[in-house]
Amino acid sequence: MQIIAGLFSTVGVFFIFLLIILSSAIKIVQEYERGVIFRLGRLQGAKGPGLFFIIPIIDRMVKVDLRVVTLDIPSQEAITRDNVTVKVNAVAYFRVIDPCDAIVQVEDYRRATWQIAQTSLRSVLGQSDLDELLIHRDQINHKLQQIIDEATEPWGIKVSIVEVKDVELPDTMKRAMARQAEAEREKRAKIIHAQGEYQAAQQLADAAGTMAREPAAIQLRYLQTLTEIAVEKNSTIIFPVPIEFMTAFAELFKEQKAE
Repeated sequence: MQIIAGLFSTVGVFFIFLLIILSSAIKIVQEYERGVIFRLGRLQGAKGPGLFFIIPIIDRMVKVDLRVVTLDIPSQEAITRDNVTVKVNAVAYFRVIDPCDAIVQVEDYRRATWQIAQTSLRSVLGQSDLDELLIHRDQINHKLQQIIDEATEPWGIKVSIVEVKDVELPDTMKRAMARQAEAEREKRAKIIHAQGEYQAAQQLADAAGTMAREPAAIQLRYLQTLTEIAVEKNSTIIFPVPIEFMTAFAELFKEQKAE
C-alpha cells in the first residue's frame, strides 16, 4: 500500500509539473497588444492577438501595447530667438507601429520618447520668435511633430500629434504687451475718427456744391430750418439771413463811400 501511495503521489507531482509547463506554454494576447517572441535570445517576431503557444523555458515573450499613448511634456524654460524667457509645456500622442523595434532597438521606448520630446521642445523654442509662438502655434506644433517623429522612427514609434498647451510669460513682458495692445487700440480709434471727419467734410463739400448749383436749394433749407425752430409755445422766430444779403450791403456801402 505504501508503494502504491508513493506511486500515486509521484504521478500527481508529475501531472502538476506538466500542468505548470503547459500553462506556461499557452499565451493569450489582447486585441491591442502583440507578443514579441525570443527563442534562446534570438528574435522570432511578434504574435497575436489571440491564443498561441510557445516552447516553455526556451521561448520568452514580451507584451507590447499598441494603443495611443498620451505623453505629457513637462514645462520647459527656454529663451526665444528675440531673447524672451518663456516656459512652455506640451502634450504628445504616439503609438507603437513595430513591436519588434520598440523592444530590440531601445531599452525603454516610453522614456526615450519622453526625453526626445523635451529636448525637441527646447530646441524649437530657441529657434522661434515670441510672436510666432503666440500667433503661429500650428506651425510650431507641426515642426515639433516632425522632429520627434523622425527621431523615434527607428524605434518603431509613430508620433501623430504634438500640441503646445500653455505659454507662460514673465510679468514684465505681460505689462509690455498690454501697453502695446492699448496703444494699438488708441491708434485705431484715432484713425476711425479721422476717417469720419474726412467723410463728413466730403459730404459737406458735396452739399455746398449742390446748393451753389441750385439757388432754390438754399431757400428750401431756410424753410426747413424755420419748421425746426417753430416749436410749440415759442414766440421767438429766428430767421437766418443769407450771407449773400450781407455781401450785397457791403458792396453798396463801398460804392456810397467811394462817391
